[in-house]
Amino acid sequence: MLWILALGLIGLAYALGSLPFAVIVSRIMGLADPRTFGSNNPGATNVLRSGSKKAAALTLLGDLLKGSVAVWIAQGLSQHFGLPSLVVALSALAVFLGHVFPFTLGFKGGKGVATAIGVLIALQPLLALACALTWIAVAYSTRYSSLAAILASLLAPAYYLLGAGSLWPMDKAIAFSVVALSLLLLWRHQANISRLMQGKESRIGQKK
Repeated sequence: MLWILALGLIGLAYALGSLPFAVIVSRIMGLADPRTFGSNNPGATNVLRSGSKKAAALTLLGDLLKGSVAVWIAQGLSQHFGLPSLVVALSALAVFLGHVFPFTLGFKGGKGVATAIGVLIALQPLLALACALTWIAVAYSTRYSSLAAILASLLAPAYYLLGAGSLWPMDKAIAFSVVALSLLLLWRHQANISRLMQGKESRIGQKK
């Protein structure tokens, strides 16, 4: 019956990922639905375009926490019941996919950067720190949130492999989830990559 628990954990992770904090926070604070302006993306960067830094910060925190909580639950129950690390890895992907394809928003969600960082915090905090510092450095120097996310995504698998064996144990299932998250993030940023190449990408805080 352990497979039922495993499927339940993966399903719970997807459900948590489907909580659209950009829409929830905006509605509570009386702001416009982030799907109706800017990039139309229900994420923290687009919420910032509403002019409310507080709403953007709360959205970022909510999206990050749901990624961490989903993985922490999977880790705790998997360890307690002796489930393989693959369950944790799939739960990590499920919460990310919940954010990107939430059933609560007709399967049209955000890019998933904050949720991915939340996932990494739960999987390997030092790996999350390395990716977060990469994002901050690029975003601060270029003011392009998308470029920062793209470079952090590209480097995440390399960071994991470099740290495996010294900073954390090598786990093939977790490595698979990190690579999959990286590829999914790059896929979600296809339009941003195109706009960056054309010089048409919006900068952080810029209203469209």
